Amino acid sequence: MARAALMRAADAGDPLMGGVVARHGPLKTLDLIRTGRLLDVEEDARAQLTGRLRTWRARLAAADPEADLAAGERTGAHLVVPGTPQWPTQLDHLGDRRPLGLWVHGTADLRYSCLRSVAIVGARAATPYGLHVAAHFAATLADSGWSVISGAALGIDAAAHRGALAAGGPTIAVLACGTDVSYPAAHHDLLAQIREEGAVVSECPPGVHPTRSRFLIRNRLIAALSPGTLVVEAALRSGAANTAVHAQSLSRHLAAVPGPITSELSAGCHRLLRERDAVCVTSPEELIDLVGRIGDDLAPAQRGPVVARDALSETARRVLDAVPGTGGAGPASIAVAAGTDLSATLSALGSLAAAGYVLRTPRGWRLKPRTVTPC
Repeated sequence: MARAALMRAADAGDPLMGGVVARHGPLKTLDLIRTGRLLDVEEDARAQLTGRLRTWRARLAAADPEADLAAGERTGAHLVVPGTPQWPTQLDHLGDRRPLGLWVHGTADLRYSCLRSVAIVGARAATPYGLHVAAHFAATLADSGWSVISGAALGIDAAAHRGALAAGGPTIAVLACGTDVSYPAAHHDLLAQIREEGAVVSECPPGVHPTRSRFLIRNRLIAALSPGTLVVEAALRSGAANTAVHAQSLSRHLAAVPGPITSELSAGCHRLLRERDAVCVTSPEELIDLVGRIGDDLAPAQRGPVVARDALSETARRVLDAVPGTGGAGPASIAVAAGTDLSATLSALGSLAAAGYVLRTPRGWRLKPRTVTPC
């Protein structure tokens, strides 16, 4: 109840409030604010607290935590606070910017779902390439037992959520508004499906609407909840790039998908790869290799197509390279060109002829027409 009240008093992610609660606990903090005695005990932060305390006290006067909890219950949401079984302890890495609590609406166990998860973020005005990549990565991750975390925004976020849902995996939407507010309005049905098969999460009390600053503050939660963040598409200035900065400051894995160098929506990804030490990933398997358990989630080695020539011995390949495509050449001439002795050359020519690479003509050995440009 005390935390529900304090969530109405302070702005989301307020480090000043977070520091006070960390030192005194929510109940004592609530009492210190209401009685005005907070300035007596917080000498080191007295200058900052003077103005903030007036705001907190005014907001507390209008707060009704019992009504908030009841409103959450009516819509299907409940408040998860530090120390309870569902609390994701990785949020503690945020220090004084740790949320006072999280409103959670959904069927997924928030703490369990986030243990093996990846955050996928990117541009709202995404390209078809970005939407395809986000959905493909999310679906493959879900098939592999990973949860997908994103912000339910237009573009990449929505594609990631839909990809995970299509594969039957849980997905977590972290909002910059109350869990009962559908924003954007076009995602009303998507958010409803996420609540049924995953969870919608917010540090904003019920009924709170989003603002620009709340989106940026929300991004730290997306980065903190997951072991790694993938940026699919991002402009040089974007919310996705902001999430990437939070991920790096929290020592989380950071990955980015490369795109066309002519695309403004890939410029942010390329900067992350060049300046922020992001890891370049081109497949979901590479992403799982990055964020997964060492030795258990290795990506298969990338190889080109296997061709028949790969099975040839080194001597046979050298002899084949020395055989002319037109006319013909004798074994001795081929041996000199290949740098092999005559007996080895004759043996190789016999094997190559049996495999259909070369043929013997009255003018000597030559490549068969279909192997003029051997693989």
